[in-house]
Amino acid sequence: MNLSRRMAATAVLATAIAGTVALTPQASAAATASYNGACGSGYKVVNSAPIGSKGTVFLTYNSAKGKNCVVTVRNATGKPVPMFAYLYVQGADESAEDGGAYTSYAGPVYGDGRGKCVDWAGGIDNQSTWTYGSNCGSLKAYRVTKGW
Repeated sequence: MNLSRRMAATAVLATAIAGTVALTPQASAAATASYNGACGSGYKVVNSAPIGSKGTVFLTYNSAKGKNCVVTVRNATGKPVPMFAYLYVQGADESAEDGGAYTSYAGPVYGDGRGKCVDWAGGIDNQSTWTYGSNCGSLKAYRVTKGW
């Protein structure tokens, strides 16, 4: 990961966890997040990862446009909490990020991913999941899940 992407990812993560003072125990979720269609027409889920017990980050792809999209969705809508969605298409100059205090989802963020590996992530409150080098054929993706 080059320095500018690392700084951008760090800034997004810092925004997502800003204001989180104490660790919260994981609780079993009554419902699991479903993709909400936020990326728009023609986008299909091609990968997803749980974000602890708080929600799911979805990687979608639109084959007609050759674009990837990432959305982070909470298991249950509630008071605004720090959330983020992140996408980097390998070889691109910049990543795409959306972060802030949201009640149900963060994103969508887009990148031109036709024929390229992608790094994508999502975070909710004090938990995040990062996936590197995924959806690029036979290469195995590397995933990191963190909780604070």
